[in-house]
Amino acid sequence: MTEFMWNTEVYESTAPVGSAATTPVVAPQSSQRQLRNTLGNFATGVTVITYESKGVFHGVTVNSFTSVSMDPPLVLVSLMRSSRALPYLLERPFAINVLSNDQLATALKFAGKPDQGEIDWVTGEQAPRIDDAVAFFQCLPWAGHDGGDHMLVLGEVQSFGEREDIKPLLFHRGQWVELAAHAPHAS
Repeated sequence: MTEFMWNTEVYESTAPVGSAATTPVVAPQSSQRQLRNTLGNFATGVTVITYESKGVFHGVTVNSFTSVSMDPPLVLVSLMRSSRALPYLLERPFAINVLSNDQLATALKFAGKPDQGEIDWVTGEQAPRIDDAVAFFQCLPWAGHDGGDHMLVLGEVQSFGEREDIKPLLFHRGQWVELAAHAPHAS
């Protein structure tokens, strides 16, 4: 098995200056739709950020999630400035729930399609979280940063957990997809 060294940089020689591009180049200002479609080529996991307010559990589906730092342990989510969840995530504990491939209804529920069934909540932690997620991160707000029409919310991870027996739900090119099994190369 190959072990990756995530903290090691690898440099590769590049093509000579003036070599032909294999794909057409589109200027960023030409079309937000084209930019969105091109960004959609990067497959992402699907998360639901959950929090409590006045005794009610809330959530928002987000696919912009990444790790930031190990010391201190920080993660980042990106939310539209118009998101109703944004002020809450900047001031109270929240949980990031990485959804499994059988939690599409949960993703849809917190993406604005509310008639998608009941949620099995796990309570008694800093923030409510969704049961049977692939992974979860309990966070305290760390900082919020300007990200254009979005806000970048950093959370300090207080606790976390994972399930190794299930696969994640993915989003790619505007579609919900499942992680395909990787066939090992024949030697």
